[in-house]
Amino acid sequence: MKANTELEMTFNEAWIEYDYNPFITFDTDEKVKSLNQEAQYLLGEVSPKKIFELAKTYASMSYGFKTTILDLNFGPYTFYAITVGYLDESEIGIKLYKKAAKKLSSIDEYGEIVNLYSLLDLCISASSASRSHIKHTKVFDPTFPEIRLKIEDFTRLLNKIYSSYLESDTITSKLMLNTGEYIKFDNKKYPIFSIYITGERRDKKLASNIEEISQQANSFVQFKDNTTILSSALVSGETGQ
Repeated sequence: MKANTELEMTFNEAWIEYDYNPFITFDTDEKVKSLNQEAQYLLGEVSPKKIFELAKTYASMSYGFKTTILDLNFGPYTFYAITVGYLDESEIGIKLYKKAAKKLSSIDEYGEIVNLYSLLDLCISASSASRSHIKHTKVFDPTFPEIRLKIEDFTRLLNKIYSSYLESDTITSKLMLNTGEYIKFDNKKYPIFSIYITGERRDKKLASNIEEISQQANSFVQFKDNTTILSSALVSGETGQ
């Protein structure tokens, strides 16, 4: 019986470790006691103290577990709910539920190979030609590989996004791999990358047009205040060769 219990605990711990959603427990000193893989990625974007304060705010008034539906954003991570639980004063745990990435209608494994840095530079140059006063800042992951894209559609999408910031004085473009996130298509898993484009003023009237073009480019977009987030599947340049 004891052996079965130990085996069950090992399985339960592994289940939590590989959960798609971040899970963290804190001790009485507000220090992280345990966390799973997804929580490690999350704490690269937000401090443990902020997550602890979130757990305290939404904890049940008495011992037990409480789930709350709410919208949370930490860097590239978006959550729709949290569960907070504690059985005594020595430990409190919190689980954050990720919003599922929007499904793509298809993934083009045989698109053209492109260096995304060069493509972004080309679109930024085109944007600067019409508004030379705009200062562009680029934050790129230096390890980003060459990928396959529908280049014409993706370029048109980027140009339309940059055109929505022509009344800004500064535009920041950030390219990153969404660690721990992926899209499943035809029984294959593809990592997700995102491009964050931010300016002081965004022409919101162009949002519907941008969303329409994003579908043609096998991508999807989100708008958060003055930031446009363009996300797509990372299809390696080696695929299909």
